[in-house]
Amino acid sequence: MNGYERLTGVMKGESVDRVPLMPITMMFAGDLAGIPYGEYASDHRKLVEAQLKTAERFEFDYVSCISDPAREAADCGATVQFYDDQPPAIDETRALLADKTVLTGLRMPDPLGGGRMHDRVKGVGLFKERVGGELLIEGWIEGPCAEAADLRGINSLMMDFFDDPTFVRDLFEFIVEMELAFAKAQIDAGADVLGMGDAAASLVGPQIYEEFVLPYERRMIEGIHEMGGRVRLHICGNTSKSLGAIGTLKADLVDLDFMVSVAAARAAMGPDQAFTGNIDPVAALRNSTPEAITAAIAQCHQEAGSRYVVAAGCEVPRDTAFENVEALTNYAKSHTP
Repeated sequence: MNGYERLTGVMKGESVDRVPLMPITMMFAGDLAGIPYGEYASDHRKLVEAQLKTAERFEFDYVSCISDPAREAADCGATVQFYDDQPPAIDETRALLADKTVLTGLRMPDPLGGGRMHDRVKGVGLFKERVGGELLIEGWIEGPCAEAADLRGINSLMMDFFDDPTFVRDLFEFIVEMELAFAKAQIDAGADVLGMGDAAASLVGPQIYEEFVLPYERRMIEGIHEMGGRVRLHICGNTSKSLGAIGTLKADLVDLDFMVSVAAARAAMGPDQAFTGNIDPVAALRNSTPEAITAAIAQCHQEAGSRYVVAAGCEVPRDTAFENVEALTNYAKSHTP
């Protein structure tokens, strides 16, 4: 089986020849290819080059367009700081929606309009030309809570849940429409799965999550499924109190960050949910040894069961030793589900 077949098989609950391998690499990939990260995040050709080199070097089963969370916000008009060798960052001191009334006149960006979203779509298309049907191609969109934080500012958004819930829902409506259009452009270009990053969702309690965030995540996932796409839900942070709710979303793949018990996630979401994860990217991957990494991934695999994909809890840090990443590869290659 090839990587595309292996990962789609696990997501569909089919038998595969070995455990798939799907670690998130961004700065690590840029460094491996000798590409400064500012160029990686701004030029889809360099991102594709770095991802392909990394996938080949470590025998990953996929490639990804993930680079930073500021693409949609940039195309909406947010102030974004760009750096030579670090990820782009949104300037929250000048949040686009610091004045909430700006939302009523905010233009919906065109994902094919020549901006940063369009660059990602082009990356998907180039992946399709190079490795379509061989490696799984992952596009990426922001989830409703994460994108709202990018546009409004994280601290302001957290207050808005209490002070102005109508505004939050109006903002989430805008985001769902924007992200589904972005997802469709990537699916049309050849994306096999859409990563949906909603890190800010881990910062709210289960009541706010289920009242405000969950319904809009559900609409996004259902919308992508209606387009014929698949979804990898990636929520950085501790989602332990919302595992049951997350399981109702029916994402094709759920990433678990290292703070979350894989056994608890399996108990909460049932036997049919596919997981990736979830060792600590720093303590248990970068700062560890191949032997300890192998043992830690084996524990994740044991707790997750057959529908499991090898990865760290989040991005592989840029200065991780190659032999430590190879430990992930060796485990995946030597174990069946």
